[in-house]
Amino acid sequence: MPSKLLVKPARKSGKVISITPKTAKWKYVGHDVWRLAPGKSAKGVEAARETCIVFISGKGEVKVDGKSLGVIGERMNVFEGKPWSVYVPAGGKWSVKAETECVINICTAPAKKGGEAFIIDPATLSIETRGSGTNTRYVCNILPEQDKRAQSLLVVEVITPNGSTSSYPSHKHDKNNLPHESLLEETYYHRLNPPQGFAFQRVYTDDRKLDEAMAVEDGDITMVPKGYHPCATIHGYDLYYLNVMAGPVRTWKFHNQKEHEWLLKR
Repeated sequence: MPSKLLVKPARKSGKVISITPKTAKWKYVGHDVWRLAPGKSAKGVEAARETCIVFISGKGEVKVDGKSLGVIGERMNVFEGKPWSVYVPAGGKWSVKAETECVINICTAPAKKGGEAFIIDPATLSIETRGSGTNTRYVCNILPEQDKRAQSLLVVEVITPNGSTSSYPSHKHDKNNLPHESLLEETYYHRLNPPQGFAFQRVYTDDRKLDEAMAVEDGDITMVPKGYHPCATIHGYDLYYLNVMAGPVRTWKFHNQKEHEWLLKR
């Protein structure tokens, strides 16, 4: 029986994936994926939600409330460099017209009206190396909690080399128990290099009332409503994922699974 936490593209072009709080049966995170041919457009507006448009690949002209922010985008696939992104405040009408084959992710979360749209230039982003050995991954924070211009959204992308684990040792963030742990819903948008590969992700709770193990393929999204959520990619295939997180408080405080915490002391 297919996992309810695994969402595959519904079509080859246009809005290929749409996750809303209603469809996900949660409160905060929205996550759409658009695939656009040259000349095709995507658009949207969220009256009470802020938006981060992440250019996964390709280039396109971005407009917010009718004003052009120019043509942005640079990399042709997610394994070629850092992303261009655009932040749109609640109530802002946005559109993207593709100049090349283009994949964009639309990340949303609750927000009050106010603030300005802005471009997130990849030149302002740094790459952080986390872990070591076969638990190494490379992290690029697009909208980290240190960026106070966003109200709810936390957006980050991660590349995990072939044969390695990620989001590991297993951790969770599903309790509003600050300063020890924050409640954050989360989505993972997965890409593989080469694209015919696959990886695995498990989402599970201590009591195992939720325990889903999923084989993820290029272009899939996994949803993490609660629980631990480690990933592993197989030999020969690098794994990329875009994380979108949001909750009642905009901070990332996680709790490690005690059984695996010893790995942090190696």
